[in-house]
Amino acid sequence: MTRTETTTGAPDTVGAAAAAQAVAAAGVDAYPRIVATLIRVTGDWALAEDCAQEALAVALERWPVDGVPANPGGWLMTVARNRATDVLRRAAVERRKLHDLALLTPADAAPEHDVVDDRLRLIFTCCHPALAMEARVALTLRTICGVPTADIARLLLVSESTMTRRLTRARARIAQAGIPYRVPTGPALTERLPGVLAVLYLLFTRGYVADGEPAFADEAVRLARLLDALMPEQSEVAALLALMLLQHSRRDARRAATGQLRTLDRQDRGRWDHAAIAEGLAALDRVRHDGPYAWQARIAACHATATSVEATDWPAIARAYDALLGIRPSPVVALNRAVAHGYAYGPTAGLGLLDEARAGGGLDGNPLAVAVEADLVARQGDRSRAAGLFRAAAEAVGSAVERQALRDRADDLAR
Repeated sequence: MTRTETTTGAPDTVGAAAAAQAVAAAGVDAYPRIVATLIRVTGDWALAEDCAQEALAVALERWPVDGVPANPGGWLMTVARNRATDVLRRAAVERRKLHDLALLTPADAAPEHDVVDDRLRLIFTCCHPALAMEARVALTLRTICGVPTADIARLLLVSESTMTRRLTRARARIAQAGIPYRVPTGPALTERLPGVLAVLYLLFTRGYVADGEPAFADEAVRLARLLDALMPEQSEVAALLALMLLQHSRRDARRAATGQLRTLDRQDRGRWDHAAIAEGLAALDRVRHDGPYAWQARIAACHATATSVEATDWPAIARAYDALLGIRPSPVVALNRAVAHGYAYGPTAGLGLLDEARAGGGLDGNPLAVAVEADLVARQGDRSRAAGLFRAAAEAVGSAVERQALRDRADDLAR
């Protein structure tokens, strides 16, 4: 490795463990900046990612000996830039790219608008609608978050070799289709932004489900914060950030010490992340439009600010689901609407809307619909029938954690 000079400033000598923590902390912010900038200059996705990874590897070797530099991000950018220069020189690529790299300033001296533009370009390119949704998620995780390919493969339930091929095809698709490396403007931005938000929310959901990987939900929240900081005028971006924060605030209370899933009515609300709730409510205050994420965030806010399930403003949640079903109809929204009306206006009203939701299609064989029916029937007083429905839902659900939670509900009712 050549020219791995640090940025100016006296380093602090640290041990290997502390250096590893410093590298990890610097990489969270620096990795996407380095990749985005090198992609813009070289047009080579693989080279940009490789150089960013190598810069982190060099830091793990050098920082325990030399100390953590005064500007870790600038240090990493310098190492990655020099590595890219060496690779391009050896490959004898055109002089223009070498010239551009030679003029590239370190991250600490780069104009802020250039950094912002590079990161926005990268997010919109990874989430381009020409790519399949799973390819967008995978490319976002790999390129923007720096998640190892093996971890992405595990998240998306494929082998590492399959995921490697998918990532390669996605990058090739970007090159072959001439997908522009830029942030759209005007009507094009309005058209493309929902796709970007959908990728981030899908990533969040994959990490938030009962047996998901929490780190992916954390990454989704981090990216939503970044997008909100870069596009503060976009109301639905603030709404998505609010929704994620308000939901994610419950993460530590969703499991018992034994690992069992705790439903909302059984969670210790003292374990909720109240700083995240406050941040989510502040983001929600900036929302000025009634889009799908805005309505979902308002629903999450009703839960987050209530002291108990009984004290929750269920009529407000029911009205929000009415509005959400009108702008984004789906079987899942219809099912949740039945739950909300069941709590707001009684289980009979909820069961009526559940019948409507089933008649609308999309819920045949859905174990969550059976579980909703079980809960509403239990609240009507028929505990025996409700226990049978919970057991039926448990047999049909795919998640082992959810299966046990449903069986526990059935046992409670039977006792």
